Amino acid sequence: MKTFYKTIVLSDIHLGTKTSKAKEVVNFLKHHKCETLILNGDIIDGWQLRKGGKWKKQHSNFFKHIIGLTSKKKCKIIYIRGNHDDFLEEIMPLKIGNFSIRKYYVHYGVHKKYFVTHGDIFDNITTKLKWIAKLGDVGYTFLLWLNHHYNAYREKKGLPYYSLSQVVKAKVKSAVSFISDYENELVKVARARKCHGIICGHIHQPAIKEINGIEYLNSGDWVESLTALVEDVEGNWKIIQYQEWLDSLNAKPAPISQFIVEILPQGVTINRI
Repeated sequence: MKTFYKTIVLSDIHLGTKTSKAKEVVNFLKHHKCETLILNGDIIDGWQLRKGGKWKKQHSNFFKHIIGLTSKKKCKIIYIRGNHDDFLEEIMPLKIGNFSIRKYYVHYGVHKKYFVTHGDIFDNITTKLKWIAKLGDVGYTFLLWLNHHYNAYREKKGLPYYSLSQVVKAKVKSAVSFISDYENELVKVARARKCHGIICGHIHQPAIKEINGIEYLNSGDWVESLTALVEDVEGNWKIIQYQEWLDSLNAKPAPISQFIVEILPQGVTINRI
């Protein structure tokens, strides 16, 4: 059985990179369905592909699944361009059936209106000093490479996953200040657009919070956090962390329909199908 949500938001999948968790995101989508799927930027990492990144079979499988959703005409798909897939600017706006590519989107939830943007257009470093942003991208890529090998070592030792980049973001004063400024600027945009909230991605920091009376919702990423932002039919939002969801799925007992109980004269036996 698939879990239904009114809206699912995914961002920062970074297809075309070694660290993209394309297989996991497809598995997540196969177990969930929704009225509206918002792909909120950096789905494809054009920056890394230009620098020698590799497109793998699982990256193609993601779009095969998306195409399958559009063909059923039961799900509206909104693709918001991000800074890493800024090549989409050349074909925007584009609409084919219930699939569209846009710069931003206004989402009408059950009770509230939300302004949806990847978030990079309000990031001065990304828009005005692109070379610095790309330099930072190199550093982040190295950090992810180091993180991969460090966690491979931890796994052999039976230790849990440890995110180096998340620790850096949480402890480096300039990073903490940047994230705070980023959130506050986006909240101002939502208010200027007469919306109740802002839905974004970009900084790989999943969050649901209220800032100065405006809902701030960040869907995280599918490189490290592996998170989806979802809205239920009552208009409530929550963040689903992939590993936690997978663990809960695997922990569920087998349905009783998998068993046949036969009562025989000699006693009771249980035959499993």
